[in-house]
Amino acid sequence: MSDPVLEVTEDAFLGGQLHLKQLKSGHRAGHDAVLLAAATAARSGDRVADLGAGVGVAGLAVAKRIGGIDLVLLEIDAALAGLARANADANAIKADMVVLDVEADAASFAAAGLGPDSVDVVLMNPPFNDPVRHRASPDTARGIAHMATATTLMKWVHTGRRILKSRGMLTLIWRADGIAEVLSALDHGFGSLQILPVHGDAGLPANRILVRATKGGRAPTQIYPALMLNDEPGVPNRKVQEILAGRASLPLATP
Repeated sequence: MSDPVLEVTEDAFLGGQLHLKQLKSGHRAGHDAVLLAAATAARSGDRVADLGAGVGVAGLAVAKRIGGIDLVLLEIDAALAGLARANADANAIKADMVVLDVEADAASFAAAGLGPDSVDVVLMNPPFNDPVRHRASPDTARGIAHMATATTLMKWVHTGRRILKSRGMLTLIWRADGIAEVLSALDHGFGSLQILPVHGDAGLPANRILVRATKGGRAPTQIYPALMLNDEPGVPNRKVQEILAGRASLPLATP
């Protein structure tokens, strides 16, 4: 029996610097992935792991901005992983593709070449919606991509901590109203937090936070001035447009 044919679209990211295929329906990458990439601090030569990579948008965007990184894309869904691999090839970006659950045990990660203390930088966009408060999508892949359990964030951060080298950096994006969960998860083994609130519109509460943390870091927590996606409803912020076009990065991206 042949595999079902995936319906995909090809979409431009970073102002056309990346052309990526993604599923026509279900979870589709957008601003969150690009902002996560723009907040990720890495240097040429770093081993960078994108956990829960989907079709690879965030990790590939980091590779586009910072040449010479050793990129690993990790994704549980084999179909999405196949698209991520194809996207890396189509954009001439070298990347290793690992089909694995982010919550898998240490032995499984080591077998995939991601043993303890083996990575310089981790980025992640974990499932973040509480199924009690948000109705799950009938699309299975979309549900997996967005729905979290009470332990999802803690387990993803634990995985990041395990594979990161000492002083390695983890960058994540999460719901702004879940900031207490983020701080709790990062309280075990991380420090030197840098937090950037993200607002859809000026004058409205933040709906996302970008957070960078250092394994073993001891510097005080810093909170940056908020990022407004729109200066007012329907009026995109010029700085954000530069970031989405791949011509600028966020303060958290400075190593």
